[in-house]
Amino acid sequence: MYRGVMTMLQWLPPELATSTAVLLVAISFATSAISATFGLGGGVAMLIALLSAVPPIVALPVHALVQVGSNAGRAWMMRPHIMRRVFLWFLPGGVLGVLIASQLIVSLPTTVLQMALAIFILWSVWMPGMGRRELRDPAFVAVGAVTSFATLFLGATGPLLAAFLSPTLYGRDRTVATHAACMTLQHLLKLIAFGFLGFVLTEWLPLVLAMILSGLLGTRFGGALLHRFPEGAFKKVFKVILTALAVRLLIRSLLG
Repeated sequence: MYRGVMTMLQWLPPELATSTAVLLVAISFATSAISATFGLGGGVAMLIALLSAVPPIVALPVHALVQVGSNAGRAWMMRPHIMRRVFLWFLPGGVLGVLIASQLIVSLPTTVLQMALAIFILWSVWMPGMGRRELRDPAFVAVGAVTSFATLFLGATGPLLAAFLSPTLYGRDRTVATHAACMTLQHLLKLIAFGFLGFVLTEWLPLVLAMILSGLLGTRFGGALLHRFPEGAFKKVFKVILTALAVRLLIRSLLG
C-alpha cells in the first residue's frame, strides 16, 4: 500500500508542491486514526489542513472525496456495530438536506451557520440531560436533514452529528461505526451536489487516492487503539474533543 501511495504522488496538480502533498497524505493517516479512536475530530482537522494548502473551492470537494474513503473504510471495518435503523432513517433526511443546501449555497452567510452550529453543539454537550436522552429512530430523518444541509457550507459536520450519537447511550463501538456510516453517506451526497454545481476534480484524483489509502492505514491503527481505552476515559475524551471543535467553530465565526 505504501508503494501505491508514493506512485500516486507522482501525478500531482502543477500548483501543488510534492512536499505539501506528502504532508497531506501523512495528515490523512493521523486524522483517520483520530476518528477511528474517538469517533470524530479527524474530518475537521483534515479540512483545516486542506484549507491551508489549497483554495476553498478545491478544499471542500477534495475533503469530501477523502472523507468518503476514510469513513467508508471505518464503517466497513466496524460494520457489525452499525445501527442500521438509525442509518436508514438518516438517509432520506440527508438527501433532503443536501438538495435544499445546494439551492442556497451561494446566498446563506457561512459565519451565521457556523455560529449557530457551535452554540448548538456546546449546548447539547453541557446542558443537563442532553446526550443522555436516546432519540427515537425516526428522529434521525431530521438529524440527517440538518447535518447534511450544514455540510455543504462547513465541510466537516461530524461534531454536529456526534451530538446525537452519544457513546454514553450507544457504547463506543456502535457510536463510532454508525457515525462513520452516516458521514460516508453525507459526504457522498455532497460530492454529487458539487458535481451538479460544476466542480471538476479529475487532476486531484491521484492525491485523493493516496490520501484515502493512507487514511485506511490510519483507520486500522486507530481501530486497534479504540479498545485500549477504558470506556469511561473514552467518553470523557469524546466530550472534550466535541467541545474543542465547537469552540474553534465559534471563534472562526466571530473572526470571519
